[in-house]
Amino acid sequence: MSNPDLSSFPLHNLDVVILAAGKGTRMKSRLPKVLHPLAGRPLLHHVVDLAYQLQARKVVVVTGHEAAMVEASIPACVPSMASAVPDIVCIRQEPQLGTGHAVMQALPACGDDTMVLVLCGDVPLTLPGTLQALLHASQGNQLALLTMEPLDPTGYGRIVREGDAVRAIVEQKDATPAQRAIREVYCGILAAPAQRLRSWLSRVKADNAQREYYLTDIVRLAVEDGFPVVTHCIADTVQVVGVNSPAQLAELERAYQRRVADALLDNGVRLADPARIDVRGVLECGQDVSIDVNCIFEGRVELGEGVHIGAHCVLRNVVVEAGARIHPFTHAEGSAPEEPVRIGTGALVGPFARLRPGAKLGADVHVGNFVEVKNSTLAEGAKANHLAYVGDATVGERVNFGAGSITANYDGVRKHHTHIGADVHIGSNCVLIAPVTIGAGGTIGAGSTVTRDTPNGTLTVARSRQVSIPGWKRPAKPGP
Repeated sequence: MSNPDLSSFPLHNLDVVILAAGKGTRMKSRLPKVLHPLAGRPLLHHVVDLAYQLQARKVVVVTGHEAAMVEASIPACVPSMASAVPDIVCIRQEPQLGTGHAVMQALPACGDDTMVLVLCGDVPLTLPGTLQALLHASQGNQLALLTMEPLDPTGYGRIVREGDAVRAIVEQKDATPAQRAIREVYCGILAAPAQRLRSWLSRVKADNAQREYYLTDIVRLAVEDGFPVVTHCIADTVQVVGVNSPAQLAELERAYQRRVADALLDNGVRLADPARIDVRGVLECGQDVSIDVNCIFEGRVELGEGVHIGAHCVLRNVVVEAGARIHPFTHAEGSAPEEPVRIGTGALVGPFARLRPGAKLGADVHVGNFVEVKNSTLAEGAKANHLAYVGDATVGERVNFGAGSITANYDGVRKHHTHIGADVHIGSNCVLIAPVTIGAGGTIGAGSTVTRDTPNGTLTVARSRQVSIPGWKRPAKPGP
């Protein structure tokens, strides 16, 4: 089927029902199947996000197994692309008597004047355009089924036709050998007018091998009523694959990441290996960005023009400005998308650096190997090239922070702040015990423990005088 022009098709008065009641026995986990993560988010959240993107009026999530846990996760379904947030309600299916029974429980929460789109909580990779095309096929008043023709249709309900007309869906366990040979299958996603759906479901019976109320039986009932049944057939089977085992979840994770990698490549990002990148949130890249292998991006990450990310980096809620280079094995983590770690223009970070929440690096800042920065601002040109801890500090322009030096910010009860003026040189192995201010242009001699403020432009040495004792001998072990 060719892609229709969807611009004139109204998607208002759309209610989305998400089936999320199943146990997921084959996952072999105490965690409900729909809460297993894909790309850092529960499977269910990906499906709810689809409803946001379709601008649905209401989302009805049907829960069952571990219902309380599933329902508690719903507030974290943050819309990523929604211009309006629909109402979300949860309806419990107790007991679980099949997909038809599940939708029966949801329909009282849906409006009489709506189209109802039924989705599965364990099918996370359907594209919004596919669902828009399905709704277009329904024209707002027909029963529309999403179908495909996989190489192996085993396990799927078969689409039974007479000529081109759909007559029924027959589940695998109830199909004859001839019906099992049919290639076109139902994907588990359909759209129907709410009033018609109520009428058909009231007539569904559990007279089948599973003794369940099949949602697919409504197709036969629609045909009996002389009601049109249409299909939208897709070739991209990844969009409708569900998760029933850890192996399937891992396969979908790779499919999702490949989809993201392809989009990045299309936008000009250079990926050293598209099979070795993980985006578990939103990644925005400027022109001429390059990313080496095995990098993980979580939350919201923005990479400016010409940024290079070295291998094996983990960035969560980070903004990296133009021309910065993040060397391998760097870990940077902001506390939230709206409170990111910030790395300035032309900065150099890593390898093996750690930037914790509240870290803000100005232009041309250097933070080198085994340096940790937490809740601190480093102004333009400041350098902490190796083996240092900068916590709860304001560091001025062009400060050089020596190897092995730290800001001692915690007194056992409270955190305190350190202020370091511009052009200060901190020698190696110094301890700055906060609260303390180091005056601009000053120098702190190596090995000093500084407990009081220092004046501008001075050398401060705070260490014990060196003593050499002639003739001293080391203790010797006693003889046998």
